Formats: sequence, structure tokens, C-alpha cells
Amino acid sequence: MKTEDKIRNQLATNPIILYMKGIPANPQCGFSAKSVGILNATNIPYAYVNVLEAPFIREKLPSISHWPTYPQLFVNAELVGGCDIIEEMSNNGSLLPLLTAAVPKQAEAANDALTTSEVVQLVRQGINDAEVLVEGEGCDLVITVVSSQFSELALVKKQQLVMATLKEPLASGKLHAVSVKAYTPDEWQELQANKATGLLQIQY
Repeated sequence: MKTEDKIRNQLATNPIILYMKGIPANPQCGFSAKSVGILNATNIPYAYVNVLEAPFIREKLPSISHWPTYPQLFVNAELVGGCDIIEEMSNNGSLLPLLTAAVPKQAEAANDALTTSEVVQLVRQGINDAEVLVEGEGCDLVITVVSSQFSELALVKKQQLVMATLKEPLASGKLHAVSVKAYTPDEWQELQANKATGLLQIQY
């Protein structure tokens, strides 16, 4: 794939994307650092490309965007601008609506996410003796299940048994990034006992 095609594919598949020097956790220039700080403050997810590790993109993008410096922020494949414009839009209140409008599908998916009680109900329908603990919010959940049906099953088989009860919402996108922890009653009691012992040791 040509560099230009790669860039256009990145723009087409990422509603919000920042071409920057470094990564959000470790920007390599002050302008990139300021831009990342502003974007992070909106709590809206965005993609990024570290142009320091992609020299061909760093060289080619300015001829596509007609913008010579970095960072460069794109929303829906349209150039918003660099650090000064990002900061100005943040200050005048126009940045957040622009970013919010760019990700309506993600917001809609979050609104359609299953409630904790619905997750518990689905698991119990498939594993009738299950004790279910759900942690997290929206689509990103850690689901702990305790059941005697896990006896003598390998770890992967336990997790598959739980995931099978959530097959429909996982396929529809109402659930994603689910982490499953599965225990037999004996394993769960042992885990709780070890935690209690650990707490006593720390306090001592």
C-alpha cells in the first residue's frame, strides 16, 4: 500500500485522529503534549499516529493536508489544524461539540449497553447455579462467575462456558472488552481466604 493510500485509509477509518510526535503517554514535543492534554480532557476517544516512528507518513501528510507542521488533528477526514487551533477551539467551546458529533455511533452503542442485572440474568440462565459478580461500566466489564459446573474443567473451558451465555450481546456489540474470571466454589473460597490472609499480613 502506498503511503498516501495508507494515510487516507487511516483518515477514513478513524473519526478522530491526531498525527503527533511521540505517543499520548509520552509526547515528544511541547505542541503535541499540549494538544494531547486538551483532547484527553474531553474524555472522547481518538486515534493517533506517532510520525517519529512513521517517517514516510511524516513526509507525505503535509502534501495531503496542506499543513506543514505537527501535530495535525483530523475529524471525519477533515483537517482541524495544529496545536494553536486546537487550543483556540477548546477555549471558545467549539472543540467539544465537533468531537462529540464525530462519534455518534460509539455514544449510541454505549447507551444500548446491557445493565449489570441483565448480564447477571443471562449468565444465570445458562449456568443455573452461578454466583455472578460484575465490575465496571457500560460495555467494559469484568465478570466473575462461581459455579460447581466448572469442576474438573480447564480454565479456557470455564471461560468458554460463561462466554456462551453472552453470545448474543457480544455479537451485537452491546458487550465488548469483557474479561471473565471463572471459579469453582472451592477455588473461590480459597481465593477469598488468601485475600484475607494477605490483608492481615499487610496490616501487621
